[in-house]
Amino acid sequence: MKKLVFQIFILAALCITAKAQDISQYNLVWNSQSKNSSESMPLGGGDIGCNVWTENNDILFYISRSGTFDENNSFLKLGRVRLSLYPNPFKNSFKQELKLNEGYIEISGDNNTVVKLWVEVFKPVIHVEVNSGQKLSAKAIFETWRTYDRMLSAEERSQAYSFNLTSPDKFPIYNRKDSVNRLSSGLVWYHQNRNNDLVLDKEAIQQHLSSVKDQLWNPLKNLIFGGEMIARNMKFTRTIDSSYVSTKYRGWVYESTKPSNKHQVDIVLHTASAPEAAGWLAGLKEATRTSAATPQKLSKNLEWWAQYWKRSYIYVNNDKKADNDKGWEIGRNYNVFRYQLGCNAYGEFPTKFNGGLFTYDSELMSAAPLKSSPDYRRWGGGSFTAQNQRLLYWPMLKSGDFDMMKPQFEFYRRALGNAVLRTKVYWGHEGASFTEQIENFGLPAGHTYERLWGGSTLKPRSDSSSTRILKDVNGNEKKFLDYGFLTNMWVVDHYDGQLEFSKMILDYELYTGADISMYMSLIDNSVRFHDEHFQYWSKKLNGYPLDANGKLIMYPGAALETYKSATNSTSTIAAMKSVLTGLLALPAKYGTPEQRTYWKAVLDRLPEICTRELNGHTVVAPAKTWNGKVVNTEIPQLYPVYPYHLFGVGHPDLQLYIDTWHYGAENKNQYAIQAWHPDPIYAADLGLVDEAKALIIKKLSSSKARFPTFWESGDWAPDHNWGGVGLIALQEMLMQIVGDKIYLLPAWPSDWDANVKLHAPGNTVLEFSVKSGKVENLKVTPESRRKDIVMK
Repeated sequence: MKKLVFQIFILAALCITAKAQDISQYNLVWNSQSKNSSESMPLGGGDIGCNVWTENNDILFYISRSGTFDENNSFLKLGRVRLSLYPNPFKNSFKQELKLNEGYIEISGDNNTVVKLWVEVFKPVIHVEVNSGQKLSAKAIFETWRTYDRMLSAEERSQAYSFNLTSPDKFPIYNRKDSVNRLSSGLVWYHQNRNNDLVLDKEAIQQHLSSVKDQLWNPLKNLIFGGEMIARNMKFTRTIDSSYVSTKYRGWVYESTKPSNKHQVDIVLHTASAPEAAGWLAGLKEATRTSAATPQKLSKNLEWWAQYWKRSYIYVNNDKKADNDKGWEIGRNYNVFRYQLGCNAYGEFPTKFNGGLFTYDSELMSAAPLKSSPDYRRWGGGSFTAQNQRLLYWPMLKSGDFDMMKPQFEFYRRALGNAVLRTKVYWGHEGASFTEQIENFGLPAGHTYERLWGGSTLKPRSDSSSTRILKDVNGNEKKFLDYGFLTNMWVVDHYDGQLEFSKMILDYELYTGADISMYMSLIDNSVRFHDEHFQYWSKKLNGYPLDANGKLIMYPGAALETYKSATNSTSTIAAMKSVLTGLLALPAKYGTPEQRTYWKAVLDRLPEICTRELNGHTVVAPAKTWNGKVVNTEIPQLYPVYPYHLFGVGHPDLQLYIDTWHYGAENKNQYAIQAWHPDPIYAADLGLVDEAKALIIKKLSSSKARFPTFWESGDWAPDHNWGGVGLIALQEMLMQIVGDKIYLLPAWPSDWDANVKLHAPGNTVLEFSVKSGKVENLKVTPESRRKDIVMK
């Protein structure tokens, strides 16, 4: 009898645990329709994202796909689909639900009507399935606003970031119209880049690279993208011209041939590099052969999403959902935002920080609304800002989403040749010069190279604009003609991003043991650039490459975007030290003996991080010297804590960095919560429990939008680097890596319970629960790593 009771108890405990770790508790359910696209839900898979909403009884969704960049490097949406059902199945009841465990959206109404929308993970196909207890007529409309060549206004040019601030009158740029081919029961549409109007060719002229233009890799050349809408058992009836919000569009209308209990619409997407449209069309035809939804395809999708949620999770205060508990809300938003990242798991290009695949009509933004097409987003489409992008990919290490990190790594690897070539052209030395804001082909975004460029005739930046004034070690000013530097005051001399992504790749190897041979050239060239570039300038300025102690004089440098004309920037020193230490710790198969000797020599000639007295405390300085100005709001003096983890919990000098956090910034606005600001990460990595809790609540609380993780900021909406910071911080509060040690609960509040599964270096997985500030039910795989656990 006792044995039976015990077995029942164990079974009940397992059921409770299973329920507690059920991702479905976080499903988003709406019982009323939306006002407009700003009240949309994300849906995606593979490399496709859709904004789905129901408005005036019509189901609508925007279509986005990774890598759909036009001639100007705008990131174009592929269109909008509208589904109408008759008689109206939402007259008496309505429910729209994002089912996280299944990865799809269901919209239900009267008479057992269910509309299921799902995206295949392994093929670029969107499925819309209608099932109803009554016979319904269906109308599917494909809508596009790119029906003519439209010149971008001055305000809209931020979507093509290279042309930001250029004059439309002197230098017009256009969103070119798409090609649309109507079929009897479907529609084919595509955008074909015009090879005589590509931004790379213009920037090569602007940036004095015309002589090597033909050697530059250009992903925009021959690029064609679009798809086919297959409206099964429907026929084309007409086109309509209308407007949504303030954007005019044309719609191609397909209507069911007869009422039915079932309707099916499939959208097959295709992207290819093809000199002629015929080649792209042949590829699309092949893709549509097996496009219909099948139980086997859905089962494969369900399995992928189920494994995604089993791989890693953080559930907080599971039993307090009904109490509107903040901890439960933070846990919900952590997992829901991770769903958004999973929608671009296998994109050709990384998920964009400024909206990802889920931007909506810019006129509906609460901050800085702009009348523009659905293609608009601030900070560009095909241009990437490293300090923002990194925040989307760091959390994937601890969540074990290693396969999803490849698009970001490949972004730099593919463009490496261009970055190495521009270094050679400008300065004649080795290394890759990836700047902070770069195009998807590796060159600086045009307006960062020259703030106002372009005219009736495109020409190279003038010699007067290319002349810079630098100082030698004695403070004497000297002028140099330098075609390689950027005139943008925020990103000039800022090359740290390539080092941080190099560190990320090294950590990826540390966590997984995966082969990173294909990225070693990127990492080596990132280090080599900084070493040779600072020696190059010291020779020119001072007549010698190193100081009297054999150390680098790291000038002209930058402590991120905030402290300029810097010598020995703390963020750069920390980056170099972290990367070089990681390189030397790699297995012997990586790097030749000569390379390892070189890496060690560079490590030895790095200067020390400087401190200073500020606000009555000894704190870390942002650099040894700088020009005295503070032009942005970052705190680079804390980069040795995060992202480089040279200091913090478990490290010496913890109090120095705590004091730097509290007293080491020039201005109050360097502390903030919105967008990319990593404040909760700093607090967590310094072991400051109360501060970490207060800041993570501000960071991961629900947005003002209807969808809780569609945060809005100056970085656009939904702000993905906002969510990325939240994911990293919550992970760091629970677990931190210090050498071979794994610290648990280094900054976790005792009044938050949790169920956790996170990944650590050495293919290690930790599963545990937290109850009243203590770790329970700890499972460590492999078990041999248990000895490395440190409880805090």
